[in-house]
Amino acid sequence: MINNLLKGWRPALVLLLLFIIWEMAVKLADIPAWLLPPPTDILKEAIEGWGNFHEHLQSTIKLSLLGFVIGSSVGLLTAIILHLIPMVRESIYPLLILSQNVPIIVLAPLLVIWFGFGLMPKIIVITLVCFFPITVAALDGFRQTPNELKHYMMMAGANRRQLFWKLELPFSLPAIFSGLKISATYSVMGAVISEWLGAKSGIGVYMTLASSSFRTDRVFVAILFIMILSLLLFLLILLAEHFLVRWKRMEAERK
Repeated sequence: MINNLLKGWRPALVLLLLFIIWEMAVKLADIPAWLLPPPTDILKEAIEGWGNFHEHLQSTIKLSLLGFVIGSSVGLLTAIILHLIPMVRESIYPLLILSQNVPIIVLAPLLVIWFGFGLMPKIIVITLVCFFPITVAALDGFRQTPNELKHYMMMAGANRRQLFWKLELPFSLPAIFSGLKISATYSVMGAVISEWLGAKSGIGVYMTLASSSFRTDRVFVAILFIMILSLLLFLLILLAEHFLVRWKRMEAERK
């Protein structure tokens, strides 16, 4: 894992080159700052406007984490139920796929009508965004458990519950963590979308106010911190996977 992090200098270098090209292109083409600000103006606004922005950032972090925990729990519980009860899986799984074809931005106003402007519609939005990747990843992980290991445990006298908790669930942890990584990044996006529903604070509110006043530099500041927050959540899940799925790492090292 440490070696992978050390290799991060390559994309960091590419990103730095893109910022340099962006800065030079804006200056040479004399593009107005309200249309496309240079990276230096964005960085300056991030530093000078931190006193006002950090409250919005804290609100989005809290909402993202809460929604991620709830969405992950719902997704994993759904996957377990669908896996253990085939009849439910055959009936519900196609509906879950159809639910992902409904744009969240279209569904959001309906949630406000049904549940008001409180916390509930925001949590529902994040949950809808987060639960599906975990459900699909966990189901795939359960199904990929080697049949020979199942037969061995059944011969040893294991019942269905023991088979799931002692074999299928541990074996599916790498797949579950893959779903968690995706959902962790989606949770930030879901939080920002949910804040457009009428929150008092948050990065979504900050972006709305900035775009309405043509403060493009502030919009880019919000985008920058959304990316940073998504990356940090991804790294946290990656770190948890590193310590909890050691057997998979040891197996890869032996190969």
